[in-house]
Amino acid sequence: MTLAKISSPLRAFLFTSSMVTSLGIWLTGFEQTHWLLYISAIAFFIAGVTGICPGMMVSNKLFSKAKADQAS
Repeated sequence: MTLAKISSPLRAFLFTSSMVTSLGIWLTGFEQTHWLLYISAIAFFIAGVTGICPGMMVSNKLFSKAKADQAS
């Protein structure tokens, strides 16, 4: 699986989404929010900072396979 590098505007969007989600978790209360919300906030933050997006890698792999299946 190749690394999916993302563009600067998408990196800014993911970083901003991470900060908004983290702010919502903080305003709601750390003990009251479900642990699943932390996964998306952390994944968005990592993708925004590094430029490597695991979600894009999985999506590219899934859709390229579906496209190849349709062609045959």
